[in-house]
Amino acid sequence: MAAVVTPAYMPSIYYMSWLIRQDKILLDKGRNYQKQSYRNRTEIYGANGRLILSIPISHFKEGTKQKDAETEIFQQEHWQKQHWKSILSAYRSSPYFEFYENELQPIFEQNHTHLMGLNIVLIKTLIALLDPDSSKKVIELSDKESPSMDSFLLSKKTVFPALPPYKQVFDDKHGFINNLSCIDLLFNLGPESHDYLMTLELPFSSPARDNQL
Repeated sequence: MAAVVTPAYMPSIYYMSWLIRQDKILLDKGRNYQKQSYRNRTEIYGANGRLILSIPISHFKEGTKQKDAETEIFQQEHWQKQHWKSILSAYRSSPYFEFYENELQPIFEQNHTHLMGLNIVLIKTLIALLDPDSSKKVIELSDKESPSMDSFLLSKKTVFPALPPYKQVFDDKHGFINNLSCIDLLFNLGPESHDYLMTLELPFSSPARDNQL
């Protein structure tokens, strides 16, 4: 199966569950950038509950559209340090943080100029960590749009069904929080994350739809 989707920033659990089931992943570079989406934001579980991490963007002039591939990161804010500090605070006591820390931290120490480039690096890294068969997957850039997938996976207005609960670091304070970034799953379940992702029932996808993309 081939999937076309716009790259998201440290994607959600449902996004990654759908993605790792595909044999060929086409990352859409042709769509216009949309504000208030998960292109530049993700959600993790902090000490005070759900925590949103947003990457600052350099926007074009008012009334001018910019492609996702053209969207640059605003460099005058030290967002990398802030995001990694938040991730460290949220997950350093999780069971598997130390197993994956060295794979992710260097990405936050690099100077990424474009949002899509950063998102692609993170997606490829996360697929490699979450999927034992990741070496068999084909990941390419594409100009083919997939509005049906993006409307589900990237919109912050989408309400996803409740996931099967798993142990989260601060769930004794705030309970189980649904569909966070897949790093929440990775740091808490480790090698079991892949089986968890593969057993999820996806409310927005089917083999028939995927084969049409």
